[in-house]
Amino acid sequence: MYTLPNLPYAYEALEPNIDVATMRVHHDKHHQAYLDKFNAALKNYPQLQAENAEDVLWNFESQVKPATPADIQVAIKNHGGGYVHHSLFWKTMSPNGPREAVGELAAAISSRFSSFAEFKTQFTDLAGKHFGAGWAWLVLNEKKELEIYSLPNQDSPLLSKHYPIMGIDVWEHAYYLKYQNRRPEYLEAIWNILDWKKIEERYQIGLNKS
Repeated sequence: MYTLPNLPYAYEALEPNIDVATMRVHHDKHHQAYLDKFNAALKNYPQLQAENAEDVLWNFESQVKPATPADIQVAIKNHGGGYVHHSLFWKTMSPNGPREAVGELAAAISSRFSSFAEFKTQFTDLAGKHFGAGWAWLVLNEKKELEIYSLPNQDSPLLSKHYPIMGIDVWEHAYYLKYQNRRPEYLEAIWNILDWKKIEERYQIGLNKS
């Protein structure tokens, strides 16, 4: 069974960009609910429980689909996505750390998007225009090239063998207590707390993912 990861910082550490109340309900309630339902879906399928929960989704087509009925597949996709996505989300933010891309990822972003500033503009626009609940993603695609796109609900890039480097939650529960319907303000604030050292580490893992 999977467990709820502790936040790598205090609940108040991301103030004023993300408030304490949002962090508590988002981590302790929403993330916990995804975890509980993900574990429930996998309860009778111990052979699917990979050491890293991301691999359950990575191997969805080859391992989950042949072994489970349709309702379990939906539960694993939805709640597994929610569990994995939030686990990544917490890790790629911090109260300190570089606020622009570093290392090989910085070079890759400049090559793909012409500059970090242009990447930031495109990504923020993408996240702002996403309709309804979902996530905006920076991924390594199957060719190990950077790509940005948004997906609805908890649909995961992992299902397409795309490795998520960084994701921004645009479900209303991620920002509504502080920002209400002002998603653009939330998206601008997120850039103040993204930790590009952690995101660079994800990039390196993705380059070696097979």
